[in-house]
Amino acid sequence: MDPTEIQQLIEAGIPGAQAQVDGDGRHFVARVVSDAFEGLPVIKQHKLVYGALGGAFEGALHALSIQTYTRAAWDKARKLQML
Repeated sequence: MDPTEIQQLIEAGIPGAQAQVDGDGRHFVARVVSDAFEGLPVIKQHKLVYGALGGAFEGALHALSIQTYTRAAWDKARKLQML
C-alpha cells in the first residue's frame, strides 16, 4: 500500500476530510484535518481514521502514526508553525 491509497481511503471514509500521508511502504504518518473531529477525544478521532481504512490496516499496513485536527486547530497550528 502506498501513501496515496491511504489518503484516498481516509478522504473517502471521512466526508470533508483532507489527509496528507507520508511513508515508506510499511510505516506511515497521516495528518488528517476534518470538522468531524470537533468535540471528540483524540482516541475517537483516531478510531474514525482507522474505520475509514477498514481492513487495510490489518493486512497491508505495519505502522501508522495519526495526527488529527479540526479545521480551526489546523489553522492555529499552521500559524504557530507547530507542524
